[in-house]
Amino acid sequence: MAALTLAGPVARWRASPWLRFAVRRLVRLVVSVFLLITAAFAMIHAIPGDPVRGALGIKAPQSLVTAKRHALGLDKPLWRQYVDFLHGVITGHLGVSMRSELPVTQLIGQRLPATAEIAVLAFVLVLVIGVPAGVLIGVLTREGRRPRTELGFGAVTGLFAVVPEFLLAVALVFVFAVTLKAFPVAGRGGPDSYLLPVLSLAVGPAAIIARTVRAETLRVLDQEYMRTARAKRLPARLLYVRHALPNLLAATLTLSGLALSGLLAGTVLVENVFAWPGLGTALEESVPAKDYPVVQALALVYGGGVLLTNLVVDVLIAVADPRSTLRET
Repeated sequence: MAALTLAGPVARWRASPWLRFAVRRLVRLVVSVFLLITAAFAMIHAIPGDPVRGALGIKAPQSLVTAKRHALGLDKPLWRQYVDFLHGVITGHLGVSMRSELPVTQLIGQRLPATAEIAVLAFVLVLVIGVPAGVLIGVLTREGRRPRTELGFGAVTGLFAVVPEFLLAVALVFVFAVTLKAFPVAGRGGPDSYLLPVLSLAVGPAAIIARTVRAETLRVLDQEYMRTARAKRLPARLLYVRHALPNLLAATLTLSGLALSGLLAGTVLVENVFAWPGLGTALEESVPAKDYPVVQALALVYGGGVLLTNLVVDVLIAVADPRSTLRET
């Protein structure tokens, strides 16, 4: 009877690649989240020094330091601190900042919108610039045509792809804010205050995506079905939009996910250049102060953002190219 009871679910499992895909991704996500939580806990406890003494100052009386350590649970065994931290993550109670004495969730809620705004705007700009530019240059330079255009494209995108975000941010501040005085030097104010931080984040990933999309465009245009479509003298709209673009989606989505993950990490440095009141500046302020609860929570936020991005990209690739789910079975 038990065997008959299990036969139905097992048969559905074997027959549905989408179900296997969903279960594999869910298991991978759970394991990754557990490893992220463990890494965040271990990383902050590996930093030498007493965080309570660092937060209260060297002149604070020992009785106050001892009371603060007890209030934060830092006088407990390490394994007990880990269990408490894990319970706090599950229940949404991430502790209290040792510097500001604000709940960590409140601090994140205050800072997250500023980081999300420039990250999302930069990601949209990356796609708007990188994908069309890559497709256009691929079409123009296929079969060895326009070598000067290819050379110029490769030189410009290669340069911007290797320039670090913070270095580009400093250059943009010097040229457009200090020298030309066209934009604010720092701070989050009107719409013009967003342009330089967003450009600092978007230029490098846009160059990388444009180069990759061009290479994929050349590969797709060289396929037999594309030669057949050109031989039929199909309109350019049908040729490139209906036949070429769908076959570029998998590679574009994969690279876009990596770009978004990189943007999240890049916000830490860029926000500090522009004094942007986001999570990046909160992290930069909390690490030297050894503010355990804030650093742990921000590590979870950034790591969770990367994991969520990867999950969304996997799902989109599976929808755009269902064969990708079948190949893994």
